[in-house]
Amino acid sequence: MKKIYSLMFLLFGYQSFAGDEAAIDTGATAWMLTSTTLVLLMIPGLAMFYGGLVRTKNVLGTMMHSFTAMGIMTLLWVICGYSMAFGPNILGGWFGWSSDYFLLQGIDDVITDGIPEYVFAMFQGKFAIITPAIIAGAFAERISFKGYCIFIAVWGILIYNPLCHWVWASDGYLFNLGADGAIDFAGGTVVHISAGISGLVAAIYLGARKQHPHLPMQPNNLVMTMIGVGLLWVGWFGFNAGSSIESGLSTAQALTVTQIAAAAGALAWILIEGFHQGKATALGFASGILAGLVAITPAAGVVQPMGAIALGIFSSGICYLAIMVKNKLGYDDTLDAFGIHGVGGIVGALLLVFFIRESWMEDAAGLSGGTWGVIDQLGVQALAILIALVYAGVGTLLILFVLNKIVPLRATEEAEMKGLDSSYHGEKGYGMINPS
Repeated sequence: MKKIYSLMFLLFGYQSFAGDEAAIDTGATAWMLTSTTLVLLMIPGLAMFYGGLVRTKNVLGTMMHSFTAMGIMTLLWVICGYSMAFGPNILGGWFGWSSDYFLLQGIDDVITDGIPEYVFAMFQGKFAIITPAIIAGAFAERISFKGYCIFIAVWGILIYNPLCHWVWASDGYLFNLGADGAIDFAGGTVVHISAGISGLVAAIYLGARKQHPHLPMQPNNLVMTMIGVGLLWVGWFGFNAGSSIESGLSTAQALTVTQIAAAAGALAWILIEGFHQGKATALGFASGILAGLVAITPAAGVVQPMGAIALGIFSSGICYLAIMVKNKLGYDDTLDAFGIHGVGGIVGALLLVFFIRESWMEDAAGLSGGTWGVIDQLGVQALAILIALVYAGVGTLLILFVLNKIVPLRATEEAEMKGLDSSYHGEKGYGMINPS
């Protein structure tokens, strides 16, 4: 087969009616239902992770960014997103389209590769939710709620859906790039690189928070942040192992390396932090977990445990440096969306080529092993990363520019100083505790 993970994209092969029970692989379907639930769990996990890192007056507003994405992106995915991402090429392959996928009206009784297509559509829909939620970390504490809602809707349609089609649809440009296509098992390019660069562009476009960096802006609840990253770690098993779209060997391989990379990333981060700052912090451990998880995401189907350890370590080290550079340059990526997701995604998508298991190389169509095989695939990965960075980065800038002419994206100074919780939601995150 062309790729060990190609089952994910064979949407136009054998189909049958749901009444034909023999066509349903109940084991694979059960795992995919579980994986879909696990990925959805990552959204409140991300909300808690981000919510604990902002100031008290912005905790609900920040968490609402994640939860609101669950509503907006779900409906958009059902209406047009799934069709744009996985329908046949139109407009020269910019995105796809199928009338059967519009409102999911043509897949009610379709079984694809033993799995109801509803399950695949809902699994992929969770990726469409979490990607813009990740972006929100870059401009937390200073974007208007209305502006955010409109932005993620437009971004999902114009940026996420086409990128998803290019990388994961069977006729997508990046799926067919080079001998065996760009390797992105579970979303290093589609999710993390696109979210990271879009967050960076948005953070710079909107400008820094008032009084940044002169006023200390301490996290309001690191306990909540730690619980959030724990939920993300658990949910990531569905994110990565679920991307095998089966319940078998590749599922076990992806789950194993996911656990290993997260652990390696966490330990590497606190070791670096200990040498550099003399203390190993809880936030550093949480950041290392994320760095490891992000890096293994594109590689989960192709590397062995040794590769997972290496990617976790490399990702933590490079992401740590990226955050130090951010502090030197002074731009306000509030919660390091680019420093961890963008940089970690690039590290994983690029360095995975040095740790591809030999059996995968042998199965890959046209991709030979050895030095030349690595060099060829490295070029494919680098080109895919560059395309994602340019498309998402430039596209995001254009979207922000146009939308800002229609609805102000930046919160007013009064709303920002008062706090987004009170200004946009009329609530307080902690009862009688005054915003600060």
